[in-house]
Amino acid sequence: MERFNAELALPIAVMLLLTLLVWVYLFVTRMRYLTANHIDAEQLKTPAAVQAAIPDDVSGPSNNFKNLLEVPVLFYVTCLYLTLFGMVDALHVNCAWIFVVGRIIHSLIHCTYNKVMHRFIVYVVSSIAVWVMIVRGLLAAL
Repeated sequence: MERFNAELALPIAVMLLLTLLVWVYLFVTRMRYLTANHIDAEQLKTPAAVQAAIPDDVSGPSNNFKNLLEVPVLFYVTCLYLTLFGMVDALHVNCAWIFVVGRIIHSLIHCTYNKVMHRFIVYVVSSIAVWVMIVRGLLAAL
């Protein structure tokens, strides 16, 4: 019987932890701003109202959290697909870690000084890593 390959479990867990940490940071940052500026939660009924009430420097963690629910979803599905169908190899594991480290760096940039070109370069590199995983997984299925 073939042993179940769980090499992608740790990168998945780290991404989930990153998402949790960004969510906590978002919550704390937003609540601190709302409290300090006496903004009533009722003023934030729509995304447009939130955007109008909260300045860009406070919105970084929120925007990053939304980013963590975009391309990373492809990462999660791809990791599960590769694991389920026994396609995990060293290149997939290395790409997974490149993606995870890239997303950690991306989040740090996005939630702090938010230099767009720095964020963009990290985004492209990490996205290429996940696209390599996807394309290889699709080609292996043919």
